Amino acid sequence: MVPPKLQPGSLIDGFTIVETAHRGGMAKLFSVSHPDYDFPLLMKVPQVGGGADPAMIVGFEMEQMILPRLSGPHVPRFVASGDFSRQPYIVFERLPGKSLYHRLETLPLDPAEVAELGARIATALADLHRQDVVHLDVKPSNIMFREGGEAVLIDYGLARHLHLPDLMDEEFRLPYGTAPYMAPEQILGVRSDCRSDIFALGVLMYFFATGVRPFGDPQRMNGLRKRLWRDPWPPRALRPEIPKPFQEAILRCLEVNPARRYPSAAQLAMDLQDLSKVPLTMRAERLRRDGWADVLKRRFNPDPIELLKPQAAAGAQGKAPIVMAAIDLTDGSTDLAEELQLTLQRILDNTPNARIACFNVLRINRISLDKEVDDTGTNLHVARLVQLRHWAEPLKSPEGTITCHVIEAVSPADAILDFARQNLVDHIVMGARAQSTMRSLLGSVSGAVAANAPCTVTVVRPRIGKSEPST
Repeated sequence: MVPPKLQPGSLIDGFTIVETAHRGGMAKLFSVSHPDYDFPLLMKVPQVGGGADPAMIVGFEMEQMILPRLSGPHVPRFVASGDFSRQPYIVFERLPGKSLYHRLETLPLDPAEVAELGARIATALADLHRQDVVHLDVKPSNIMFREGGEAVLIDYGLARHLHLPDLMDEEFRLPYGTAPYMAPEQILGVRSDCRSDIFALGVLMYFFATGVRPFGDPQRMNGLRKRLWRDPWPPRALRPEIPKPFQEAILRCLEVNPARRYPSAAQLAMDLQDLSKVPLTMRAERLRRDGWADVLKRRFNPDPIELLKPQAAAGAQGKAPIVMAAIDLTDGSTDLAEELQLTLQRILDNTPNARIACFNVLRINRISLDKEVDDTGTNLHVARLVQLRHWAEPLKSPEGTITCHVIEAVSPADAILDFARQNLVDHIVMGARAQSTMRSLLGSVSGAVAANAPCTVTVVRPRIGKSEPST
């Protein structure tokens, strides 16, 4: 179903579109009203037409999962959401004023003002982290303030909830974030460390106090990785009036290894609220970057931070099995669907902590999708995601234990194997058609998967005696 075109006066689930508040490349924001709510509302609607970025779609799903679970003064109040089967949207409170982005025109700011802003943002991060969420996109445009002065963190499309599936990590290989603010471990693929947000806040404070980004604005992976071994100029080298305690706090936030940063945003907020109490180290005295001997040593003998991702992945694997259900939505066999669902339900019943990842491959040619929308104008990626969710509806499990993943790929077998390896899958379940011609086509996929999978593979067939639909 093609989503309706939204314009002033349009009505969606009781919400009336008042006006367009913001038009971005990934989503539109509309001012909306509803008779049951007496405060200003915004509706966020993703762009899901032809050419829509799959990462944007997944990020919107993550925001729909995370925002309803958050509360308190440091997040926008969640109101409602709509799914992709009809009209995807999120409605939340409209905050007064502008984001911190508009202050970029006046940089650098007085160091005391930057420290005060940093303290308020750190307090907001501490509240977010207590709710088991890492924001992972802390930057000026994602920070607003209430009339009482509390910082509010917005836009959770890249965020990670530590007790929910991380779809961004599971479906995409490259790190996502805003280049100047990404923490080293985030660049390496680690998305579960709250200290990544502390690094980003350190970048923001450095930028606002000096007018210069500490690591520039790299657009390629080589440029991003440079921050793992090349330190920035100390802030006081660029602006001598910055107090030594403030430089100490900023540079501690910017340590490459998270273990050497502030252990919590609450401790950072405490230091920023009273810089006179900050214990000084060599960081406070620095006026130059490290010499090339130290830089080369770090470049070719990297910090043990490199070991963080495999350690984190191994620990996560031991908690509960990950079962990947490779579903062919082009197969019209209801018998095969029932057998697959029965097999997965048995796994869920026998292993309560199991995670089921329903997986489908949207086949593309070697350059791009053959077409981006179907005959009704619906984005193919979105349509396939809706189909996959509908397929998984009969499965009964605790909330959050079943997720759906649509991957665009040339080779279905390679896509299945890549997903299984990347996400440390323990068990792959996939179907085999009964018809000889169909089975021969699927066999090349299931055979390749069974021969090369890093885990157990179960190939499910319809029970003997049940017939397949004729073709």
